[in-house]
Amino acid sequence: MTTQYSIQFKQEQAHEDAIWSVAWGKNEKDGTDNIITGSVDDLVKCWKWADEKLELQWTLEGHQLGVVSVDISPTGALAASSSLDANLRLWDLECGSELKTIDAGPVDAWSVAFSPDSRFLSTGSHMGKINIFGIESGKKESTLDTRGKFILSLAYSPDGKHLASGAIDGIINIFDISTGKLLHTLEGHAMPIRSLTFSPDSQLLITASDDGYIKIYDVQHAKLAATLSGHASWVLNVSFCPDNTHFVSSSSDKSVKVWDCGSRTCVHTFFDHQDQVWGVKYNSTGSKIVSVSDDRAVHIYDCPM
Repeated sequence: MTTQYSIQFKQEQAHEDAIWSVAWGKNEKDGTDNIITGSVDDLVKCWKWADEKLELQWTLEGHQLGVVSVDISPTGALAASSSLDANLRLWDLECGSELKTIDAGPVDAWSVAFSPDSRFLSTGSHMGKINIFGIESGKKESTLDTRGKFILSLAYSPDGKHLASGAIDGIINIFDISTGKLLHTLEGHAMPIRSLTFSPDSQLLITASDDGYIKIYDVQHAKLAATLSGHASWVLNVSFCPDNTHFVSSSSDKSVKVWDCGSRTCVHTFFDHQDQVWGVKYNSTGSKIVSVSDDRAVHIYDCPM
């Protein structure tokens, strides 16, 4: 039986400019499904997904330049955003207010990622350092040094043991969070790593690069398990499905692809955006995917489980 994937909802002109980043989270308290988008227009928007449509909940203002990265805490109560203005901002999603602004230093706030326990926020810097800030303190708690180039992407393993970074020169580093030690350096790509995602069981790391390839790594053994091709241009984002068997990718070729991790094949391609697709994320159950693009639209896709 063929699985029927379909586009379910389109929010055209969700922002006034290109949308660079997206996150999807569920609030543990009230079960609200929230989608966060960050745009070149300096704004972060919080959308509620309910009754099969998007409703704008909050427009979060404060950044002075384009928003390059957003994330939602695992508890679903907080959002974080980083901007070209070198500031990180923490937002309360229940009331749409700003909790705090963290000055990350000149050009030192790019990709942001919450730790699995929601206590820390990590960001990659132009100097090859990962700065880890305390959510409560709003201060830098520690720094991991890749001794490499500008870090474009970050991902925590769901089990909280590892933190992976992807750099502009194609180098991937994996750190042990408890010791701060660099465990592995992976050199599978020759071009910038735009995105990384761990599998829900923390065993695999998937990477997306400007070289047009997606790579799957065995985390424990730091071995390349597969190289996937299919996109016609830069792969800009990858995200693992909670079912541990699928992941999604987006590209500057305007497409969104769903992949089967076991067979390592593309099982569906969406060609609904009019411009490059910067971000893709699953919802908490894996039944839906959200994508955002330079075309200013937010799309929701149906992914039967």
